[in-house]
Amino acid sequence: MSGASPGPGDDRGVGELVFDVSERVSSLVREEVELAKTEVTEKVTTLLKGSAVGAAAGLFAFLGLILLMHSIAWLLNDLFFGDHFWIGFLIEAVVFFVVAAIAGLIAYRAVQAGSPPVPEMAIEEGKRIRQTLESSTTPAAKEPPSPPPTPTHPPTPPPTGPRP
Repeated sequence: MSGASPGPGDDRGVGELVFDVSERVSSLVREEVELAKTEVTEKVTTLLKGSAVGAAAGLFAFLGLILLMHSIAWLLNDLFFGDHFWIGFLIEAVVFFVVAAIAGLIAYRAVQAGSPPVPEMAIEEGKRIRQTLESSTTPAAKEPPSPPPTPTHPPTPPPTGPRP
C-alpha cells in the first residue's frame, strides 16, 4: 500500500488526515463532473451529426420525390382524366400528406428514444462513490459470501458383502 493508511512512522494529525480525505473527495467530484460533461458532449455531438446528415438526405429525397410525383400526376392525367389534370395532382397531394404523417411519427419516436442526453456512466459512478463513502466499505464487501458448491451426486458407499 502506498500511503493509504498511516504507518508507525507517520506523524500526521487528524486534521491533516481529514484535509487529505476532503482534498481527494474534492478531486474525485471534479473528475466525475468532467466525465459527465464529456459524456453529454459526446452524445449531443453524435445527435447533431446524425440530424445534419439526416436533414441533407431528407432534402435530396424530397426533391427527388417532388419530381417523381409530378411525373406520376401527369401520367395519371394522360391515362385516366383527360383535360382534368388537377385530379392527378390532388391524388398526389393526399399521398404526400400520408407519407408526411408516417415520417413525422417515426421522427417523434426517434427523438423520444434519443433524449434527454443523460450522462449515465457518470451518474452510476457517482452512486457507487456515495454508497462507498456512506457505508465506509467497498460495494464488493457488502455482498454476501457465496455458499460452497453442493455435490451433484451423493458419494456411493463401498460394497460390504462378498464378491461373486
